[in-house]
Amino acid sequence: MLRHSLDEGDQQFLQLLRSQQETTIPALCDAVGVTATAVRQRLSRLQGLGLVDREAVRVGRGRPFHRYILTEAGHRELGDNFAELAMMLWESVGEIEEPEIRSRVLERIRDQLARRYGGIAADRSLDARMGSLQSSLSARGFQVDVIQRDGLPVLREHHCPYHELAAVDAGICELEQQVFEAVLGSPLTLT
Repeated sequence: MLRHSLDEGDQQFLQLLRSQQETTIPALCDAVGVTATAVRQRLSRLQGLGLVDREAVRVGRGRPFHRYILTEAGHRELGDNFAELAMMLWESVGEIEEPEIRSRVLERIRDQLARRYGGIAADRSLDARMGSLQSSLSARGFQVDVIQRDGLPVLREHHCPYHELAAVDAGICELEQQVFEAVLGSPLTLT
């Protein structure tokens, strides 16, 4: 899932669009007390991020006006904060007393993540499979790239997608490694 670093003004605009369902530039100017130029600049940036959409509205004769609405991605940006739930679920999995059951639950999580990031043809080269994994992760908002080091492809993550979990339990890093190995069909070294 793609998350953006939005400033307080961006958040305010998104909240306003969510509460009003749809709005116009003059209405936004009145609501936030800034100029139309400032509103247009912010809307343009939010549109570029795919969080806001613009629709032309024709009423009778004359020029149409535009109304602005929150996209699905915009709604998710405001409402998707599952870090606390993920922490509780991860802790609950760790507290399963029967090792076999805990292992099966972790395998299911690994397999579901591998399917989500997968769909990579096994007959392609490792470099090509790494590129496909990079694309899949990037599409979900993870900043990753593939570089060559000592003749081997290296998938480099620029931020940990499970930072809060990893700070408490490095087991999530091991799970991520297993997911990538399953997707790539190749052993990996985590560094």
